[in-house]
Amino acid sequence: MTDAAARPPLVRALWGATHPGPTLVVTVLALALGTAAGVEPWRLVLLVVAVFAGQVSVGLSNDAIDGARDAAVGRTDKPIAGGAITPERALAVAVASAVLAIVLSLPLGPGLVAAHAVALASAWAYNAGLKSTPISIVPFVLSFGLFPSFATLSVSPPALAVWWAGLAGAALGAAVHLTNVVRDLDDDRRTGVRGLPHRLGARASVMLAAGGIVAGALAVFVGTDAALVGVVFFVAVTAVAVAAVVLVFVRPPGRAVFQLTMLAALLLAAQLVVA
Repeated sequence: MTDAAARPPLVRALWGATHPGPTLVVTVLALALGTAAGVEPWRLVLLVVAVFAGQVSVGLSNDAIDGARDAAVGRTDKPIAGGAITPERALAVAVASAVLAIVLSLPLGPGLVAAHAVALASAWAYNAGLKSTPISIVPFVLSFGLFPSFATLSVSPPALAVWWAGLAGAALGAAVHLTNVVRDLDDDRRTGVRGLPHRLGARASVMLAAGGIVAGALAVFVGTDAALVGVVFFVAVTAVAVAAVVLVFVRPPGRAVFQLTMLAALLLAAQLVVA
């Protein structure tokens, strides 16, 4: 079989380079937050599609920029590093997706356009170089901190999300960055990437992520009326985060620690939606 015949179709290759898991999770979170905020159906559809387009642009730009690095460490499972699609084509689609995300945001008002543009610019800045600096966490804190406001800026009259929602979003973003990078610390170091998690080390990164998740859960708990469902989510988030911290001291940080920390982050996202 020739290399050309072994390559996946273009659309599948593009989709594989978007970081499909995070793209879908963030899109579903936008849908859940928009529904909880009472966004009108037609506005909600625009919001969800705009967020999806934005996440596609972020994922594609990340893999397009990192294509050479991924190939250097043998990440041929990634479409660009494996040669299924060129970095130039992926970057072109990423730019088009970012433009589409902003265009789709326009009918929802200038507030959402501004927030979405800032979040996308922040994410692209991370991909373009901030990931290798001590402030690599800032784009995640900024973008996820703004994310709860996407829903509230899509209603009429528009408004920024309440303080505790923004704090929970920022904590969620910090945890995603600190935890996700832990899996690739060695490969990143080999290719010259030295962001905040690389400087802190795996154990400290997991501890900081877990602490941030608990702080975010506490902010939601304090900011709401603490109904039974809120109490249940707060206890669940805290318990899973504490379990991750305990585990990181029992054994070297690995897949189990990553899964526990991400579970705590997902529970925090759910707590934010039901609050």
